[in-house]
Amino acid sequence: MSQAFVDLRSDTVTRPTAAMREAMRAAPLGDDVFGDDPAVNGLQEKIAGLLGFEAALFVPTGTQSNLCAILSHCQRGDEYIVGQMAHCYRWEGGGAAVFGSVQPQPLNHHSDGTLALSEIEASIKPDDAHFARTRLLALENTLGGKLLPFDYVQQATALAKKHGLGRHLDGARLFNAAVAQAAQTGGSALAEAKRIAGCFDSVSVCFSKGLGAPVGSALCGSREFILRAHRIRKMAGGGMRQAGMLAAAASHALDHHVGRLAQDHALARRLADGLAGIEGLQVETPQTNIVFVDLTGAAREQSAALLKHLAGRGIRATGLYRLRFVTHLDVDADGVDRAVAAIREFFRR
Repeated sequence: MSQAFVDLRSDTVTRPTAAMREAMRAAPLGDDVFGDDPAVNGLQEKIAGLLGFEAALFVPTGTQSNLCAILSHCQRGDEYIVGQMAHCYRWEGGGAAVFGSVQPQPLNHHSDGTLALSEIEASIKPDDAHFARTRLLALENTLGGKLLPFDYVQQATALAKKHGLGRHLDGARLFNAAVAQAAQTGGSALAEAKRIAGCFDSVSVCFSKGLGAPVGSALCGSREFILRAHRIRKMAGGGMRQAGMLAAAASHALDHHVGRLAQDHALARRLADGLAGIEGLQVETPQTNIVFVDLTGAAREQSAALLKHLAGRGIRATGLYRLRFVTHLDVDADGVDRAVAAIREFFRR
């Protein structure tokens, strides 16, 4: 794969493949606001069926999908329990609080991304006028590229159900989680995705990350839940017209790009292995397609200089709070090796 630069900033930077572009061109179109776009309707039925839900809603972004989910589970004055580093709490502009007056109750993560079950239970408020009403537990899988252990997912969602809470999964990278879990169980990625999703009342799935579609997410749940979410999508400006071209890309991704996520995971391991042993770097062993790197010792203040050096060598990466490298379908082994060589060059100077 030939490219002028290697873009490791995120798996959101992918471009549609030639086959995906053809699927988009050939998509039958209607007006989705009237509910008569056949490609959108087909995608919604497909993703709902794959994950074991009654219905699904196609939305422009994962942020809007999570917003629709939280506001469909909760009312003004309610709260949701969520992790400090969860995307729907930290990285989505506080949308649930701003638009829905829904209060987050953030909890600290363990090193594996989980929230302590005892802290979840202790955070559930009593039915008292002094408190916001606890209505929802929101988890994310993968979280920072880490697969939540399935036994933990079962325990946490069972605890939430026991206390009458809704259970939402931000599954922006659900299929990365499913591929990683399938490698552990020997099952299929689609079966593992459905098994994970089965623990939740609603699941958001992003098509524009590892699956490689240009735009779009889906929110899955019961028919009643999706009817509520549909109304919120309208208020949030997410009702699109001839959206079938985008839905066709997402549908193509589900048919052709799930299994290949294992290649991205292998490339992330290749990158991490290539950086092993460099003095001044602490590399977190990747579980999926994201490699986090911390600068240590004398190199601690060199993050900006390293990113500038990489940019000069045609390598794009981010360092918002840690150095992060993300593999995806537009990155190949040669690109990973170029990144490793450029980083090693920096530390030899």
